[in-house]
Amino acid sequence: MEVMSAREAADKWGISQRRVAVLCSEKRIANVQMLGNMWLIPTDAEKPIDARSTRYNTTDEKCVKPFLKWAGGKGQLLKEIEKYYPFDNGVIAKYAEPFVGGGAVLFDILSKYNLEEIYISDINAELINTYVIVRDYIEELIKLLKTYQLEYVPLETEERKSYYMAKRERFNNLKVNGNEAENIEKAALMIFLNKTCFNGLYRVNKKGLFNVPMGAYKNPLICDEKNLRAVSEKLQNVRIVCGDYRKSAEFIDEHTFVYFDPPYRPLTETASFTAYTENLFNDEEQIELAEFVESMHKKGAKIVVSNSDPKNSNTEDDFFDNIYSAHKIKRVEATRMINCNSESRGKIKELLISNF
Repeated sequence: MEVMSAREAADKWGISQRRVAVLCSEKRIANVQMLGNMWLIPTDAEKPIDARSTRYNTTDEKCVKPFLKWAGGKGQLLKEIEKYYPFDNGVIAKYAEPFVGGGAVLFDILSKYNLEEIYISDINAELINTYVIVRDYIEELIKLLKTYQLEYVPLETEERKSYYMAKRERFNNLKVNGNEAENIEKAALMIFLNKTCFNGLYRVNKKGLFNVPMGAYKNPLICDEKNLRAVSEKLQNVRIVCGDYRKSAEFIDEHTFVYFDPPYRPLTETASFTAYTENLFNDEEQIELAEFVESMHKKGAKIVVSNSDPKNSNTEDDFFDNIYSAHKIKRVEATRMINCNSESRGKIKELLISNF
């Protein structure tokens, strides 16, 4: 009889390794055997029908996707990251994402699970404002975005450039001088610029001003009304915080799955992913994050951290292997999409670090 491990069964059935172990211990998989501390499962075994509470089942509700393109977005790594989702046994009923960015993992989880509590945060005030506006003022936001779309799309290239630059200037003015009464407009401008700028980048100069030029999209979908409404509905019970990742400590406990996706460590000395925010995230801060991860690990939380693999450019660079030596490190293949030099785009390795 050919057998497979619990990890192989988890990959085959699309559930967690922990859930497979539970199914084995409950004798819900025929002909399983235990060798030492490892389950041996027949390769032709079928995935048992899930009899657990639907509160933790994947749902048939609306699927949602990120409403912004974001540097370092995790859409292409979801298949790898979802293997770590620990929601199957009901013990983990909370989710925290302290570097939410475009929220690819957040929206995947929101589409699949009904959790008790969800916490997201980011230090980018304009990004967090946009999340709040999508959640709380969706009608007003959609009205503005529809106006931008009707005004922008029919224009010729030079007219588009003038329109784009005017909106960019208005966004920067609100960013520096705006007040809460203008937060809806600022969020609409954030989405407009994201949908029409070069490569969908969010990048600021040393003064904190958005400086990305216009992109060359022929017919950009500035107002994706269906997805925005679905996102707004899913965000209703999500706690949205503007601030440093350390603020999540009060939320995280032994019932929480935490995904940390910090600004990536540059692969080379000239790389500048961290320049896409006003706050650099240097090696000292990477070390501080690793220490925070360790403190959350001691609380009993289930944790996954992603980052670049320095071994792409220097096989002797053990930076992350050292600072996360107490945890499991998996190297996965990814495609670098955002780079001004097309020759620098391509397959690289990224790190998924977990404490379970």
